[in-house]
Amino acid sequence: MKIYIYRRLFVLLCCACSVIATAQTNHAQHTTNKIELGTSSAVDAQGRWWVASKAAGESDKNGDTIVLQMSTDAGQTWSTPKPIDTINEAIAADGESRPKIAFGSKGELFIAYNKPLAKPYTGDIRFVRSLDGGVHFSTPVTVHANRDLITHRFESMILDASGRIYIAWIDKRDAEAARARKEKYAGAAIYYAVSDDAGASFQGDFKLAEHSCECCRIALALNPAGMPVAMWRHVFAPNVRDHGMATLSADGVAQPMTRVTFDDWRIDACPHHGPALAFADDGTRHQTWFNVKGEQGGVYYAAASADGVLGKPIRLGSAQAEHADVMVQGRQIILVLKQFNGTSTSIFARASLDGGASWQEREIASTKGHSDQPHLLRTLTGIALQWRTQQEGVQIKLIEAEKWQTK
Repeated sequence: MKIYIYRRLFVLLCCACSVIATAQTNHAQHTTNKIELGTSSAVDAQGRWWVASKAAGESDKNGDTIVLQMSTDAGQTWSTPKPIDTINEAIAADGESRPKIAFGSKGELFIAYNKPLAKPYTGDIRFVRSLDGGVHFSTPVTVHANRDLITHRFESMILDASGRIYIAWIDKRDAEAARARKEKYAGAAIYYAVSDDAGASFQGDFKLAEHSCECCRIALALNPAGMPVAMWRHVFAPNVRDHGMATLSADGVAQPMTRVTFDDWRIDACPHHGPALAFADDGTRHQTWFNVKGEQGGVYYAAASADGVLGKPIRLGSAQAEHADVMVQGRQIILVLKQFNGTSTSIFARASLDGGASWQEREIASTKGHSDQPHLLRTLTGIALQWRTQQEGVQIKLIEAEKWQTK
């Protein structure tokens, strides 16, 4: 009975999220009071921290743009927000969708984002670049060759060890084709495109997997060989919302998918809650995810050995924990999650300095207003948290776990 009630409440929550997503993606009803805090960050070769976020247009007739800010003092002060004047269109920047920013080996600045279209749950994956340190930007281009009015959403971007740009997204072309044939099709699919000329062009559309969940972000991380690996919520038969993983290849040759969570959560809804992924130098895989397992739902973490043997999952935080992220640097493992206590939202960090043999935990940030999801990033001085809140703005916090006192 307990699990039935829990699942029932969660389905209602998913439905509420779908209503929010509809309002977000239908820019024909462009409202000015939406709170879209989705922000991403990257550190350039000089150690400067950059953040990219959405700035709304001045009226319903105007589009949105993306603004950049830069900090030379680890987020203590920020430059004046600079709009990218080549962008003037709808932009998604809330929940599982946000603009993505990355730097190339020659200082190129790359930004990927989702452009919602007029029909609910549809969109295009867009891309702009700057070759002069963010002074000038190219005209936005659509990454995928498919131009159907369907779901191309929830993009993720990463550069491999050779500097190629990979952009993966959730795509519904196969679901729409199946529906036209009056056939059943579970979920959506994962597609990706690759650029080997610093974003001047993209090759694809390469299909990574069919039957992904429809509204959960895709986690991308480089393995020790410098190749990008994707982890996503998958729909396993008959309707199990666990997670799959596969390596992306530059030539688009299909790679086998591996199942990497085994909670057996059976629900005909999308929880809007994607996983996070990181690899250690020795090939150990670290992953976080949200699921319902037995009668207990929440955020989980587990590590898998280089040969793929998954350790026992550990539940993180309380029942209100959500949107965890993970980052690895040497023997250090950092986990962060967002948690609401009824009056305020906090970010809790869990850290290990010895490869996971021992852990310490503490609260590192909080707010009483709306907030984005927490994100981790490797900087020149260590692993840091980036978190944007409605009241405090963009917060940058270096996670110095070696200074924590064990209680």
